[in-house]
Amino acid sequence: MANGLLWSDSQEIALDLMEQHVDVDPLKLHFTELRLWVLALDRFEDDPEHCGERVLEAIQLAWMAEID
Repeated sequence: MANGLLWSDSQEIALDLMEQHVDVDPLKLHFTELRLWVLALDRFEDDPEHCGERVLEAIQLAWMAEID
């Protein structure tokens, strides 16, 4: 897991999601969809089960911070 993203890498995940979903408002995204998008990232290598609402919220907040 040298270069793979983990759930705790919310900033890096947000940057990758921004590149892939340019016109998306992260505030309008459901956590279920956000989770699927994270799991689909090429660099993501963490256990899908180690994700909770707080983790997804951190990713969403990091994404919003990058937009502002």
